[in-house]
Amino acid sequence: MTYSGTIHLKTKGYSDIIDMTSQVENIIAKSGINEGIACISAIGSTASITTIEFEPALVEDMKEKLERLISSKERSRHSETWGDDNGFSHMRASLMGPGVTMPVSSGKLVRGTWQQIVYIDHDNRHRDREVFVQLVGES
Repeated sequence: MTYSGTIHLKTKGYSDIIDMTSQVENIIAKSGINEGIACISAIGSTASITTIEFEPALVEDMKEKLERLISSKERSRHSETWGDDNGFSHMRASLMGPGVTMPVSSGKLVRGTWQQIVYIDHDNRHRDREVFVQLVGES
């Protein structure tokens, strides 16, 4: 059995980090799937999905580390070619990846106590974003 759902987010850009754990859990609850996997994917080439302990200090640490790793101020051929100054966002998203796959057991997402699913919008402006969640399993 498969079940799909979409999550809509409004983001601020510049590696804005949004906790979307409860939205994923709501989709799982609606699905009727008891045992299986959840694939959570960012739609677009300038965003990532990962897991993190979603607390303010760690969120700021993550943003700071991303800026040091691939600076938004660094020259990129993409930005020069297209004039959108977001080459850094494509590179950050590519390094982090577009999604995660996590197990579902007893109708619940299997995750650690401090493990939340987060969306990271690396683009250089606010956006209306979509996340596609697909569940595969059995009831």
